[in-house]
Amino acid sequence: MRESNGFTLIELMLVMVIIGILAGMVVMNFSGYGESARIKAAHGDILTYSSALDLYALQNNDKYPPALKNLVGGKKNYVKEIKKDPWGSDYVYVTPGKHHKDSYDIFSSGPDRQPGTPDDITNWESEKATAEEK
Repeated sequence: MRESNGFTLIELMLVMVIIGILAGMVVMNFSGYGESARIKAAHGDILTYSSALDLYALQNNDKYPPALKNLVGGKKNYVKEIKKDPWGSDYVYVTPGKHHKDSYDIFSSGPDRQPGTPDDITNWESEKATAEEK
């Protein structure tokens, strides 16, 4: 009888197959969370910019700034910086807004980077989602 000090090729292959199956299950479980996190980050950014825009208007005779960049610099910094959305595009700011005629609309074009499509993340949707959470 021979004593074996190592693993056989079949044992090693079986372990590799099991590890591959487990890794596949992990990837399948977490694959959708990245996009969900980007959508939540965009909602958070929009709510932050909305608060800053409202504060700007409060301190400037109910007039909203002509562009988001006006929230940074000048006499006051309402936000530290104007970031791009999680997909690398600029947030779109329109005043007066189509959905908020007396103030502004702010939105991200979403994953497809095309404004006006169903995947847009908007301030009017963010406000509705925040109200539903309460």
